[in-house]
Amino acid sequence: MSHRIPRALTIAGSDSGGGAGIQADLKTFTAFNVYGMSVLTSITAQNTQSVLGISDLSPDFVELQIDAVIGDIGLDAVKTGMLSNKDIISSVAKKIKQYGVEKLVIDPVMIAKSGDSLLKSDAEKALINELLPLAYVVTPNLPEAEVISGIKASSLDEMKESAIKIKALGPRNVLIKGGHLDWSQDAIDILYNGTEFHEYKAPMLETKNTHGTGCTYSAAICAGLAKGFDVLDAVEDAKEYVTQAIKNSFNLGKGHGPLNHFWKFK
Repeated sequence: MSHRIPRALTIAGSDSGGGAGIQADLKTFTAFNVYGMSVLTSITAQNTQSVLGISDLSPDFVELQIDAVIGDIGLDAVKTGMLSNKDIISSVAKKIKQYGVEKLVIDPVMIAKSGDSLLKSDAEKALINELLPLAYVVTPNLPEAEVISGIKASSLDEMKESAIKIKALGPRNVLIKGGHLDWSQDAIDILYNGTEFHEYKAPMLETKNTHGTGCTYSAAICAGLAKGFDVLDAVEDAKEYVTQAIKNSFNLGKGHGPLNHFWKFK
């Protein structure tokens, strides 16, 4: 290839079922024609029904992976997913600052689709205090936004209030995902950049196959940023991509099935 391929790095946990985590991220990067790289933070024994076990890697080894990737291949954008504990969060934040990463997408993964916790309680403060101020975009769903902002949002106005509070913590852009709004026939997301709000709407789809939605959405935004899109276009493309991935999802497993990351190539 005569042109340089965009490079995106995911720093996240592994999902042995393949629907979420680094597996979903790498599939998404590929669908966007972006070269994907990964830094593992945790290994999970996971399927569509539950998380059976979690084994965290050492913070030192997480740092070594980051050094290995950035020191040789470099990157254009980074996303974080499951970071599990405060020591891993501190290590990731240290490396993000060391390498001067600007296009950082933070998916503040706290709870799996099955309801299992993916972030230890003592790590929430570390995520908020150490990592959020480094974010170019942070992408909480409503329950995660409530933990971060202290606001239980059930309306668009409350989502905007929550976004303002989260923005005050330091991220450049805040995208609050409204898929948990039970009154709306649309999945409405709110993007706030400190001066204005942008809404992104898509029809709410009736399906149980939504495993990996948050990972996929944030990875798609990361891919767009790696390709040089501005944040508005990156979110717009990601919203369309994840909506179609849900619409064309796979009915696999006995729980929440995975998205179809390759719906474009049917």
